[in-house]
Amino acid sequence: MVIHQKFESYSWRQVTTTNWRRGLPVLRDRRVTLRELRVSDAPALLHHVSGESSTRHISRPPSTVDDFRRFIRWTQTQRRRGRHVCFGIVPAGQTTVVGLVQIWAVEPDLSTSEWGFVIGDSHWGTGLFPSAARLALDFAFSSLGVNRLEARAVINNARGNAVLKKLGAKREGTLRRGFRQGDGFVDQSLWSILADDWAQLRRADDQSGWMS
Repeated sequence: MVIHQKFESYSWRQVTTTNWRRGLPVLRDRRVTLRELRVSDAPALLHHVSGESSTRHISRPPSTVDDFRRFIRWTQTQRRRGRHVCFGIVPAGQTTVVGLVQIWAVEPDLSTSEWGFVIGDSHWGTGLFPSAARLALDFAFSSLGVNRLEARAVINNARGNAVLKKLGAKREGTLRRGFRQGDGFVDQSLWSILADDWAQLRRADDQSGWMS
């Protein structure tokens, strides 16, 4: 994914929410809006994130509108329990969700969490996803209290691994045969971003535009 313009500067420390368990805040920059999913988003999600190209390297998503509705209700229940956050990705100036960013607890207090993402292939290479990811990272470290955020990416998912590296994640190793793909298993890369890493990268961006 290529970023064509400098990401709009803002300090991640400025992201606040009174109580995200009661409802997620709306996060936005000039390219994208992140908001909580609505049951009415189910048809759009089925359209954008259920295709073969979008789901080749992730766990199988819901396969019907009703299944997506159940998934959306599940994310809302898990958010109220403080275990899971799911944002819909909406391009600026539009209202339709075209992808997801999820963050879920590894440790019960979310201090160590994992995240995953998917976006419709019609928006690949537009810079939409890197902008959405940065908003989600800001929220994770400033509002959820995450100290360590992990991600797993299939070894042959060049696009996903490249964007994690671009965001400043560190590759920590290989999870051998960690992902079921079709009838077999493939290796995954384990990536992590620490809260201190993200704060430093944000300061660097303010000074030099490293995210350009």
